[in-house]
Parts: sequence; structure tokens; C-alpha cells
Amino acid sequence: MTNGFVKIAAATPVTSVADCAKNAQEIVSIIYKVAKEGADVVLFPELAVSSSSCGDLYLQPFFRQKVQEALQDIIDAGRTVDTIITVGAPVKHMNNLYNCAVTIHNGRIVGITAKSYLTAWEQRWFAPACTLPANATATLCGQQARIGSGLIFETGTYSFGVEVGSDAQAPYAPCAQMALAGADIILNPTATKESTGVHTETTAHIAAQSKRCICAYAYANAGYGESTSDAVCSGANAIYEAGCELTSSPRFATKSQYCITETDVEKLRKLRTGNTHFAGCNTICDTIHIAQTTDEYSPLTRTFDATPFIPKGEKAGESLEEIFMIQSLALAKRIEHTRAANCVIGISGGLDSTLALLVCAKALDIIGQPRSNIIAVTMPGFGTTDRTYNNALSLMKSLGVTVREISIKAACLQHFSDIGHDVNNHDVTYENSQARERTQILMDIANQCSGIVIGTGDLSELALGWATYNGDHMSMYSVNASVPKTLIQHIVRHIAANSNDEVRTTLLDIVDTPISPELTPADEQGNIKQKTEDLVGPYELHDFFLYNFINYGFSPAKIYAMAQKAFEGTYSNDTIKKWITTFFRRFFTQQFKRSCMPDGPKVNSCNLSPHGSWIMPSDTSYALWMAECEKL
Repeated sequence: MTNGFVKIAAATPVTSVADCAKNAQEIVSIIYKVAKEGADVVLFPELAVSSSSCGDLYLQPFFRQKVQEALQDIIDAGRTVDTIITVGAPVKHMNNLYNCAVTIHNGRIVGITAKSYLTAWEQRWFAPACTLPANATATLCGQQARIGSGLIFETGTYSFGVEVGSDAQAPYAPCAQMALAGADIILNPTATKESTGVHTETTAHIAAQSKRCICAYAYANAGYGESTSDAVCSGANAIYEAGCELTSSPRFATKSQYCITETDVEKLRKLRTGNTHFAGCNTICDTIHIAQTTDEYSPLTRTFDATPFIPKGEKAGESLEEIFMIQSLALAKRIEHTRAANCVIGISGGLDSTLALLVCAKALDIIGQPRSNIIAVTMPGFGTTDRTYNNALSLMKSLGVTVREISIKAACLQHFSDIGHDVNNHDVTYENSQARERTQILMDIANQCSGIVIGTGDLSELALGWATYNGDHMSMYSVNASVPKTLIQHIVRHIAANSNDEVRTTLLDIVDTPISPELTPADEQGNIKQKTEDLVGPYELHDFFLYNFINYGFSPAKIYAMAQKAFEGTYSNDTIKKWITTFFRRFFTQQFKRSCMPDGPKVNSCNLSPHGSWIMPSDTSYALWMAECEKL
């Protein structure tokens, strides 16, 4: 296991009904292939050794002996690899026959999982797991092994359980019990028969099971070669992780196939930690230990979402609208609660203040107040460019808000004179003085008009501490506090697509404007010279780091490895290393700004509010994280 990742393969061999030796050959061929790719676990379908459509042959001792001989071939092949093998086979214990998944490692049968919930048709041949005595052991291929339902296999670095076929459809499926008892991965060998709509229902169910149980869920279905006397098996395989599909293989293939990927056990365990459904559970399952030697240097093959905050798919627009409405309803409530007569907001012509202004407009629409109650103030300074200035004015006018323009140049020059600062020294004092002057203006206007100051800063800036303390860092309600920079661009584009031509043109130009605080003079052509991403790094990288650090608590080394895959071909390894080091340094040293940040609505799982979302002392040492960054 590398960085918490476990490599799983779900395979469907071409089947020959009742030709156990031939089936074993196909299975062994796949075992060698996936072992070469570094698979920690490989799953084969229900009754794969015999095929799932042998009917009354299961009851014949001669046939069952041939099943054991074929299974022995698989066990022998397993001696040469470290991959754990789970394969379906009929197993006799005492006077009953059971539909089982046999788990094998290094030539040893480590456990046998019996199917619990049988169909009426299956009961012709098999007995349910509940008929097994407690702590039962079965003799198979000359070995004795534990047989039962709900067994958990523990390797020391990850654990897994097996539920067979339609057990997954039971009201209280074995996977729930095993997940509550600590199984990270659930394997489901099945022989599901296809009919119209079954595949859609099955994949939806698997996704739901993996999300509900916060586990990885691998599904291997019987396929080509099974009897078609009554139905067809599609050979579909899939691996899910906490509700999301990681990989799958096509249906109706006529050759043996498998899908293989890594599941993130560390992520799953982090999601379970603190989850009250898991924390308050005392479920205990029988545990079988497996001494597996893991490859610490197995390369990652799975991909990672480079923009995890951005909604994807057909309903992305609905998700963006939902976020916007959460922001707007939150502000509407705050306005009504404080009985504020006006909303006061600074408008720069940049992304953050644009979204905040749009939220203000929507909030007042919701509570039936005129948009003229929004006092939008543009405050040109030494670095303000014509592009942002004109966009600010255009947006304010097109939204029908009250527009005010107050230059901060004279006030800042007076301030520089008062404190003895050279106006030509464009250092942090020069920059922060402007930010604090703007905040003072907004606060005083709010006092004049019985209003509240609406903050514009976003989640990405809070993570990096990219805000002037008691400047743009401060407001009376911060509507963008949990919206990252990369997401803001998409929300604004979404609103633009549903706006009139005048608003749309302005919004799209704002999205395309380089991100800048505009606190230092423009270049000779009047263009933005101070570009934020040149100074602190690309926001798409920082948002990726932030998402995986806050949500899952991943180490710098793991996030770095994931970023290499996510941004392959976009950023070099040296670039990623540079900015991940910057991220962790700034994240820890700037906590003091977050410790006293204003209220703001939570819109996603990642939030840095000190009011319960992220609690960390402002003087926390970051030595451990910096030391790991240096080793990258």
C-alpha cells in the first residue's frame, strides 16, 4: 500500500460451463496479469470456478471433486504472487452445500465467505450461511479454513469483507455490518442476470452502498460463456469509492477482462472518523489476519480531479445555482435579523467583489427590498486600471444598485505623510494602507446609513492568508467565506449565462481579468502589473491542496503525489513542489487571521470558519509539514 492506496482488480474470465479446469486456466492467467500490475486484491465472479449455471451438477460429488481440483490449480498459482485472490466456488460443509467466495493468499485458503440470502431457485442446491454453526471450519483442497458470513480479512494496512451476489440487495446487507466493524473494502462476486434496466439499477445500488458504508466496493460479474439457456450475464465489473465510480469494464465482452485501480483507504478512514454512525457502533465481526507484503513503491494509475470544488456532469448548473442560493439566503437572513437598512460593499471590478455584489442583489430580491438599498462603493487607488474601474461601474449600474465613487489616493498620501512613509516605496505598508483605508470607508458609510458591510474575500484567500489584517480581512458578514477562487469563476460564468447582454458582457470580462489586488501601480500600458498568482501561486493548485488537506488530512507527500497525476502535463514536479511548500507555510502561519474572521455561510464540505469548522491554535508549529515538503 502506497500513501494509503490499495490496488484492487475486478475480473471476469470467459467461462466454460462445468469445465472447471479450463475455468481455472482463465482465472490463473488473469491472476498473473493483475499481479504484474501490482494488484493487492483480485476479485472473480460468483461460482467462477465451476460457472454459475451448472444446475443440479452442483449436487454431484464427482463434479464437486473436479471443482476442488481446479481450485487447487488456482491455489498453486497463488503461491507465486502476493496478490490476495477471492473467487467463487461451491463448498460442502457437513450435510450442506454453500455458495461461497474463497479467499486465498500465498497458497493458503484464509477464509470462506458463504452467501446469506439465497433466491428461491438457489435454495434447490445451496443452504444459507445462517445454517452454519458458530466458528465453523470447512475442509477444502486439503486445507481447513474458517467458513461463515461477515468475515473480515485484515492485512495490517487495510481490511476487506465479502458479500456474495444478491446479498448486497438484502435490507440489512452484510456489507453494512462489515463496514461498521472496520472493513475498508467490500468485495462482491456475483452472477447477475441481465435484463433491461438491471445494469443501471445495479450500478446505482453499488454506488449507494459504497457511499452509505463509506467504503470501496468492488463488483465482479459473471460474463461470456455462462449458459444462455435462460438469461445472459454481462461481465460488467466496477469499483466504487464512497459513492464515486473509480473504474469499470464494458458489458457484453466476449473475452476475459478486468478493471484495476487504487482505492484510497486513508481517505475512507478519515471520512469515517467522527462520523456518528461509525463512532457509536460496537459491531464485531470475525477477523482473519493475512500477512501480505505490500509494495511501497507501486505507481499510482488512477486519476484525480484537478478541480475538486467544481461541480461536474449534467447537473453542474444546478449545483452552481444551489451554492449561489445558499449564499443569498444566508445574507437575506442576516439582513433581516440585524434590521440593516442597507448593504455596503466595495466593488473593485474583480471576481470576489463581483460575486458578493450578485449575492447582495439576489438577497434583497428574496426579501423584497429594492436593490437601491445596496450601496456599492468603488474606491480607485494607485493600482486601479481602467479595465477593472470600468467593469465595476458597468456592473453596478446594470444591477440597479446605489453607486458611490470615493478615491483613496489623497487619504493614503496623507497617511503616508503622517507615518513618514515614502510613497515611492511600494512595500507591504504601501499596499496594506490602501486595503485598510478602503475598509474604513466602508465601515463608516455603514454607520452613516444603518447598514452592514458585506465581505468579499474567498476561501482560497483565507487558506493562504492573502488578506490585509483588519483590512479586506474584516466585514460584518462574509458571503464568499467558504467559496474557493476556482469555484467563484464558475458561479459567475453560470450567472452570466442567465443574464441580459449588458450584464453578461461585463461578467465575462471580469472572469477573464487577471486576479490582482491592484495595490501597486499599473505598467506603462495601463495594464495590471501585480498578479496574485505570480506571487502566491496558481489558485487551481492551492485549491487542490486545500481540498485534500482539509477534507481528508492528507500529508504533503500524498497530496504532492496526487497533484502530479492530476496536473500531469500542466505543471512540472518542481512547480508543484514549490507551491505546495508555499501553501503549507502560509496555511499555518496565517491562522491568526482565520481565528477572528467574520461569520459567513458554509456552502461545501471545506470550510475554515473558527466556529467549529476548523479549529487550530494560531501558534501551531508547521515544522512537521515543512520537513516533509523538503523531502519531496
